[in-house]
Amino acid sequence: MGIGHRPWRTLAIVPVMLVALVLSACNVHLTSGTTVGTVPPDVIPTTASGTPTSGSQGNCEPQTRHDAGSSDSQGTYLSPKQLWVLYGIEPLLKQCYTGKGQTVVVIDSFGSPTLQADIDQFSDYYGLPRVKLQILAPLGTKQFDPTDQQMLGWAGETTEDVQIIHAIAPDANIVVLTSPVDETEGVAGLPEFLQLEQYAVSHHLGAIVSQSWAASEVSLADTAGKQEIAQWDTFFHTATTQQGMTFFAGSGDNGATDYIDPGATQLSPTATTSFPTSDPWVTSVGGTTIQQNSSQLSEIGWSASGGGFSRFYTEPSFQQGLPTTDQQLLNHRRGVPDVSSSADPAIGLGCFASFSFFTPSEFVGNGTSAGSPLWAGLTAIANQMAGHPLGYLNPGLYKVAGGSNYTRDFHDITVGNNSTNDKGVSVAGYDAVQGWDPMTGLGTPNAQYLLPDLIAVVSAG
Repeated sequence: MGIGHRPWRTLAIVPVMLVALVLSACNVHLTSGTTVGTVPPDVIPTTASGTPTSGSQGNCEPQTRHDAGSSDSQGTYLSPKQLWVLYGIEPLLKQCYTGKGQTVVVIDSFGSPTLQADIDQFSDYYGLPRVKLQILAPLGTKQFDPTDQQMLGWAGETTEDVQIIHAIAPDANIVVLTSPVDETEGVAGLPEFLQLEQYAVSHHLGAIVSQSWAASEVSLADTAGKQEIAQWDTFFHTATTQQGMTFFAGSGDNGATDYIDPGATQLSPTATTSFPTSDPWVTSVGGTTIQQNSSQLSEIGWSASGGGFSRFYTEPSFQQGLPTTDQQLLNHRRGVPDVSSSADPAIGLGCFASFSFFTPSEFVGNGTSAGSPLWAGLTAIANQMAGHPLGYLNPGLYKVAGGSNYTRDFHDITVGNNSTNDKGVSVAGYDAVQGWDPMTGLGTPNAQYLLPDLIAVVSAG
């Protein structure tokens, strides 16, 4: 489900505060000691073998504003520039890899009545080019009710999704498909979402789909649930392997467990993960906490990052090459997440919304569902670099991570634990460790190196 029903993220919407965040975008360090953002501005992206990738010359990086971000008592609002530096995106933008010619499709319930106006404000504030959203509702619409907490939550989710994509891939097209049905837990809303995703594929709307929603596996364990996800699995399999599609989903915001009821009041007392993030044809995105120390940024695992092992899906072939210590945890099950990125509601991309009595307002784009659009934006850049859709990414991601460039291509997150102790439920979680782990996956991206290496691996088959 989206944020309207549960703390998949804490939607902290507050008035804009332009308090300077003392942060240098040219000297960002990670916990592992890797320095990010110090690559010469004329660096040319290369493949694993060192061969330059093809692309435009010249600096296409937007002339951004408010690059230092802002902060107040509610949180720290990072600028797009800060994320570009942290995740190694800036050198790609300088070489005109901006997602141009690519389209990301967003799937949400209800949408937001101010989606275009809010992304225009976001773009103008940070100095990004404006993007014209294509908002479609092939299943019909439900009139927006500003007193409905579920609709407000989905409005915030949809707002965050499109603004994060635009921040990462400023020239990518964005299509938003909305459902008139509230997706909660169990099968509620899933048939409609499947229709939307089938519509996106059959109408060739875009090669990348960002899914900022989830239903816990424990809520799908009955016959109806199993039948529903079987339809989804067939769809994902065909779309990724035969139609060049890439799918992302957040790994959840409740650590090693998740909710079992539609009202999001009762957590499962046993470890569980969620769907669609657990489906092996989907790339699962976990969460990190960005830490600031003067001019330095570092990342640790976010304590609420969803992670664990599927009760439905067996261990996919791309995870079978992980070390013995991982195999003992996997125990022949699909493990999530695959990768991760910023998710903590205390610090993240500063997004703008005006769909409620906050007019206008800024909030931290957060939760692991913020990672789904972030990685979708990265994939738009990668598809532009490759000159074609990369399609199914999971085997390639793990192959890159298993090679000699792992510590260059990924920021390995080695601090954190996602145990849950909330609402009367205590569930033991998992530690962030070297290499893959069921909290942050393979880690966060260093895109300037990861994307060329990923393209090379995927293209090689």
